[in-house]
Amino acid sequence: MSSDDSAVLAHGLVKRFGDFTAVDGIDLEVKTGEVFGVLGPNGAGKTTMLNMLATLLPIDEGSASIFGVDVAKNPHMIRQLVGVTGQYASVDENMTGDENLRLFGMLLGLSSKQARTTASELLERFGLEEAADRQIKNFSGGMRRRLDLAASLISRPPLIFLDEPTTGLDPRTRGQMWDTIRDLVKEGATILLTTQYLDEADQLADRIAVIDHGLKVAEGTSVDLKSQVGNSTLYFRLADKELVPQGAAVVEAVLGETPQITPEAAGISIALPDPNRAADVLIGLREQNLEITAAEVRQPTLDEVFMVLTGKPTDSGDGDEGDDAREVDRSDSQGGATRE
Repeated sequence: MSSDDSAVLAHGLVKRFGDFTAVDGIDLEVKTGEVFGVLGPNGAGKTTMLNMLATLLPIDEGSASIFGVDVAKNPHMIRQLVGVTGQYASVDENMTGDENLRLFGMLLGLSSKQARTTASELLERFGLEEAADRQIKNFSGGMRRRLDLAASLISRPPLIFLDEPTTGLDPRTRGQMWDTIRDLVKEGATILLTTQYLDEADQLADRIAVIDHGLKVAEGTSVDLKSQVGNSTLYFRLADKELVPQGAAVVEAVLGETPQITPEAAGISIALPDPNRAADVLIGLREQNLEITAAEVRQPTLDEVFMVLTGKPTDSGDGDEGDDAREVDRSDSQGGATRE
């Protein structure tokens, strides 16, 4: 790995919790000025890796540096270089938006006047001026996420860690967050983004690493990852969901491939080695008198990419052992133990 223009350089990162290995020998390189996406299902180890890089968790094995500064040896320097926005807003529910930002500013060493000015600027930047005097407990989910991102920018760090920044947001607010992230990159920030959503990585990330069960299973651009599934996917829905097995049999007979099935919607999808083979499948369905109500050839979906790379769809967590449950005791945001 080259470190000349690396914002993040990690080799062989390992984190264990008793007999459980949450992160298992991950290598990572994030170039200065890029958005690097870390994609994975619940329980994959994404947040654990981020917490190690942010000094919130000790590194059990391996090494990591931020802009050439060793994470394990110089944690205080690392915290000056990194802004972290976690999965849950690190704000006081009973304080106002303005009070929260001013408090964070003073905790980071700003004078009272500087903290007040910075809070005002950030509230305006994130469209929160009208909610400045409102208690956080009365904020919407989108407003909380924007305030949390604002808090991570008080010290104007060159590197920003965003841990699933749009989880639970409505489409409009999600789009606003994407625009904000793009603006940060234009201003020179480097961003390491964890997400469960390939469309989010599609929109924002220059490169993507796929993490599953603590391992990096793939890395590349969004196009690179999708190409591992195929250039295109045929999706069709049968008029009679009871005939889905027959439709699947037609696909296997024509293409020699086992399709993905969504029985509740009578839907079937199949990665195509050649988009022109879609016509062969549809002709096969007609010859068997299987009526369809919809059909389209499209790019591979998030679930299809994940089925190929990890053997399961993206929303398949590990029950009580997902990222939130096994990797982080949320008190860690106050300095307690982390296990994500």
